[in-house]
Amino acid sequence: MHNWITPSLLLLTFCFPALLSADEPENKMKIAYADVESAPADFSHQGEYVGEVTTDDGQAKYGLQLVSRGDENFEFRVYVGGLPGDGWKGKETPQGTGKIDGDHVLLTSSESDVVGIVNEGKIRIVNDKGFGDELGVLEKQSRKSPTLGAKPAEGAVVLFDGTSGDHFENGQVTEEGFLKQGVTSKKTFKDCHLHIEFKLPFMPFALGQQRGNSGCYLQGRYEVQMLDSFGLAGLDNECGAIYATQSPSINMCSPPLTWQTYDIDFTAPVYNDKGTKVEPATITVRHNGVLVQDKTPVEGPTRAAPFAESDEPGPLFLQDHGNPVLYRNIWLVEK
Repeated sequence: MHNWITPSLLLLTFCFPALLSADEPENKMKIAYADVESAPADFSHQGEYVGEVTTDDGQAKYGLQLVSRGDENFEFRVYVGGLPGDGWKGKETPQGTGKIDGDHVLLTSSESDVVGIVNEGKIRIVNDKGFGDELGVLEKQSRKSPTLGAKPAEGAVVLFDGTSGDHFENGQVTEEGFLKQGVTSKKTFKDCHLHIEFKLPFMPFALGQQRGNSGCYLQGRYEVQMLDSFGLAGLDNECGAIYATQSPSINMCSPPLTWQTYDIDFTAPVYNDKGTKVEPATITVRHNGVLVQDKTPVEGPTRAAPFAESDEPGPLFLQDHGNPVLYRNIWLVEK
């Protein structure tokens, strides 16, 4: 059979309208799973996939992020060249939807007779509505941040190592030794390097800012957003963003219930002798080891910041947005 698939047409295969609307019942929006064991079966299909697909131009590498939206429904994005931070060429990322059909998830499109069949950690790309030639297979990936478990650097101030929440106001620790959201460090700082690991809950029905939301506020003033943005566009209110200031250069958010890392270099604003700010704060962020903010200037505090901007040092504030976000291995080095 003639293979009429091109890279562009393959992307069109995955163009679908958004699945859920804001009319979803409020009680479903708040459903949150804190561990893989308690998550529904849909969660097992969610994740990242990579593989080679045959096109009219030859073999091409594709990445795909599959997101569970609850009740056996899914959304996904396709990436030419591989996954974000690992081969993706930075071009547009057509979106799609899927539905559980028996023992697999079926990905279909009105634009083409090519389908994706998701089962046992693989996605088979098949033409003729699933009855034709197999054009390729995408295999599920399990990426980990290269800085996961990083040991405190020399001279570091360890804020949380799993043994006690005493370095934070309202420092509540789970039985597993993880720090809960809604805490403020007793230690204050100016310029620093911060390492923090965080795990976002799985909230399949939640949308936007209600989906696994927290925030890492440097000096209690400037927010690096924490949000389940897996499979999203990477906007200025999503994970890796300086909230409402600068989108991440690439969306490196991992699937929920995966431990992720922020490695942040923060430079406090500079004030002159008269108390006038002459230089803004700047923030560099590596999300899961990939640079997503590079000395981004921040002209003022985030609007929800608990501390006003000043020349005084400030604490680390981990926002409680009503979602069960967890943290571990938090340390900083003052500069």
